[in-house]
Amino acid sequence: MKKLFAALIGILFVLPALGKEYKLFSPDNKTEVVVTVNTGISIKANHLNSPLFSVDNISLDIKGKQFKTGIEQIKRESRNSVDRMIYPDIQEKYSKIRDHYNELLLEYKGDFSLTIRAYNNGITYRFNTSFDDDIIVNRENFNLQFNEEDSIYVQKSETFNSSYETPYEHSAVKDVTSEGYCCLPALVQKQNGMNVVITESNLVDYPGLWLKATGTSSLKSANPGYPVSYIREGNAYRQGQVKKHADHIARVKGTRNYPWRIFAIAGNDAELLTNTLVYQLAPPVQIEDVSWITPGVVAFDWWGKRNIYGTDFKSGINTETAKYFIDFCADYGFEYFLFDDGWSEQGDLLAINPGLDMEEVMDYAQHKGVKIMVWAIWNTFQQQKDEVWKMLEDWGISGIKFDFMNRDDQKMVQFYYEAAREAAKRKMVIDFHGAYKPAGLRRAYPNVLTREALIEFEYNGWTDHDTPVHHNLLPYIRMVAGPMDYIPYTTHNAQKDTWRPVGDMPMGMGTRAHSMALYVILESPMQMLPDAPSDYYEEDECTQFISAIPTEWDDLKVLHSKVGEHTVLARKNGEKWYMGAITNWNRKSFKVSLDFLDEGDYKMEFIRDGINADTRAIDYVKKSKMVNSSQTLEIDLAPGGGWIARIIKKD
Repeated sequence: MKKLFAALIGILFVLPALGKEYKLFSPDNKTEVVVTVNTGISIKANHLNSPLFSVDNISLDIKGKQFKTGIEQIKRESRNSVDRMIYPDIQEKYSKIRDHYNELLLEYKGDFSLTIRAYNNGITYRFNTSFDDDIIVNRENFNLQFNEEDSIYVQKSETFNSSYETPYEHSAVKDVTSEGYCCLPALVQKQNGMNVVITESNLVDYPGLWLKATGTSSLKSANPGYPVSYIREGNAYRQGQVKKHADHIARVKGTRNYPWRIFAIAGNDAELLTNTLVYQLAPPVQIEDVSWITPGVVAFDWWGKRNIYGTDFKSGINTETAKYFIDFCADYGFEYFLFDDGWSEQGDLLAINPGLDMEEVMDYAQHKGVKIMVWAIWNTFQQQKDEVWKMLEDWGISGIKFDFMNRDDQKMVQFYYEAAREAAKRKMVIDFHGAYKPAGLRRAYPNVLTREALIEFEYNGWTDHDTPVHHNLLPYIRMVAGPMDYIPYTTHNAQKDTWRPVGDMPMGMGTRAHSMALYVILESPMQMLPDAPSDYYEEDECTQFISAIPTEWDDLKVLHSKVGEHTVLARKNGEKWYMGAITNWNRKSFKVSLDFLDEGDYKMEFIRDGINADTRAIDYVKKSKMVNSSQTLEIDLAPGGGWIARIIKKD
């Protein structure tokens, strides 16, 4: 009896130490979220009773504030369920998105709260504070714990000054080196086939989230510090980078919501391609009229101007070359021509290249129905922004490609919003290069059509990083965060053993059909073409095919998928369907059902690998046939191969 009494006393002492548990389930009841509050806050996630991950030591360290998170500090618990439709202004993946979640709100006595949401395809949380005065955030903390056998795909960066353009590394979570920082999004693969993508949304007036390896199966949070001083010397590309950070990460309003920490969940690889949580959790649209925003295709002159042939003028950064590009866009119905690096001095946007008559170019483009964009180093733009905004507005410029930001500290995040807001006032679209990953801005400002934050086609000019394997990683990792300016469809195609880096005229790894299929596989409401118009004119059959493919989509069907290996999908625009298939360096064959089609007969035009594409990557065949929803296609892909189709219902 004495032993039983002692055991009961022990239990009484243990229970308070364990804290209190709050359980939250996804709408389909497959995912369980257990929030434990004792001296701190932790979240455990289970899917079908199998552990996914845990997030421990969740806290917000604010200067001069005592964040007491014990169970006795909770003053209110509330719950909510939401099931609604979101209709994106720019349809990068879907024309409508179901926003369906269960929510738990824990309000603390110390003027802060924690909101946790459970979706069928993810778990998210964020802090909220309600202080009267402005505050300084020293740091935001969490430790993300996985199992020993879990692996991760991640990009590493030595410092927070990063363009998010390093190759994906794949290893066990515990084997990720502790040097440097891990960019987001990152993909964790579990032994049971589950996937977890870690990223964020609603990144407003706050630094971006990174991960830091610990040498165990745990990853901890990290944010760049608040900038104290900047590089003001040297070439224009480096100016504006941070020389010194403060020991705190942000200075913000005391009453605000903080970014959502997202753990997107996928039961299989296909579900990674359909995830839209970053968009769902983003701020609502901040532009009253979005009707002027025009997605589309861009021809740009960075490489292309060097490779024009068959003309009676010397190509370069001059009026004649600009007109040639504009004619090309008009001939194929492409919406934009972009003046890339060189239209002005890099360090002085008001010093226009003497070979250009911008008034003549703008008049010519207007006559041809082509919109004009310009490239700018962000720091140069900021130093001259009042004069440059006026100049571009007077010219009638339709868009800007900002480049070399290479940071995501709080001040840089503020620049993105400022640029998007000011561009929208002038009805200009934006493409961010040298950029951090998408984190919600594009929903607030739909004129931000695309951004880089990936290794894309240009890397073929000097590295061997942009491979068909990489092409089959991007949709499952980077694209989960949002659209990517990859720059697909090159006519300079090469197999693995014939490819080499050529700076002035890059080759693309993989077959011609593979390069074209990327146009459908990789999402971007603004697609850019890398080659010279002369090459595209020479390959008219392929260029005509590409010109008929839209950049916005109503629906998506993932047909076959395997991270790093192959991707086969179909996208719908209006009543038409478009299909793309790519493989890595392995030859692949697929049987694909067309049961996603409505009843009736359809004409399918398609481009596939030619019989010799395994040795000569430019080899392709274009064919057409009648199909219907009861049929199954057989698709054969060469090593590094591809397949692309458009399917139109017969009248």
